[in-house]
Amino acid sequence: MDKRNVEVVVISDVHLGTYGCHAKELLKYLKTIKPKTLILNGDIIDIWQFSKSYWPESHMKVIRKLMKFVSEGVEVHYLTGNHDEMLRKFDGMEMGSFHLGNKLIMEIDGKKAWFFHGDVFDVTMQHSKWLAKMGAVGYDTLILINSFVNWVLNAFGREKMSFSKKIKARFKDAVKFINSFEQVAAELAIEKGYEYVICGHIHQAEKREIATDTGKVTYLNSGDWVESLTALEYNEQGWNIFKYDHRDFVKDEIDEGILSDAEDLKSKLDINLLLQNIKYEIAR
Repeated sequence: MDKRNVEVVVISDVHLGTYGCHAKELLKYLKTIKPKTLILNGDIIDIWQFSKSYWPESHMKVIRKLMKFVSEGVEVHYLTGNHDEMLRKFDGMEMGSFHLGNKLIMEIDGKKAWFFHGDVFDVTMQHSKWLAKMGAVGYDTLILINSFVNWVLNAFGREKMSFSKKIKARFKDAVKFINSFEQVAAELAIEKGYEYVICGHIHQAEKREIATDTGKVTYLNSGDWVESLTALEYNEQGWNIFKYDHRDFVKDEIDEGILSDAEDLKSKLDINLLLQNIKYEIAR
């Protein structure tokens, strides 16, 4: 399959290491693009729920593919979120074209873009982290049950459903939180003079212009790879939301999420190098 050239790609909320993560689908997507810059906007590895007993090969292949981008010279920015907040102490660490940070400001075609995960706006995260962690476990359990239900629905030729989306739609507080999140992010971006503000965290892909009394900004959210399976792509001076659809992928190695032997070996070496550098940074 021919790879698409994309100037900037943003993904977030992958939650590698959890049952809800769609690692195979993400790998298929990553193998079809050739980005100049890749921004991983938080919650890529779910350190909160990380368990040695659950780390499928497909999750490792995503890590290897990301490191392959680094070895090819793609600018990869890993921005930390709440589920991978343990990495925040390494803010500013760089290894070749790999950059680890808590936020990113970059100029895209003459316009300033502000990237950050967005958990700073979550009151639960700031004051009741234990409650947020319990909610994360509950969410992962809900996704696991939802996956089983969808498997049954698919077997009977029925349309899949999303439990969490139905819950969010039913509770006004959830809708109010999302609207408030977007508004606060937009107001801060306008105050700082940015044209784009790009977040993750709330698992809801979005692209819209938000105006206030003091200006306007384009608010974007990359969604997630647990339910919506979305990413943001910037090309030819415009942003678009990519939505994964299995019908767009051919039944071949990409569909199975297989790396070639050469890719696999080289990527394993890259992972070892990454771990060595992280140990070096910790020891400094």
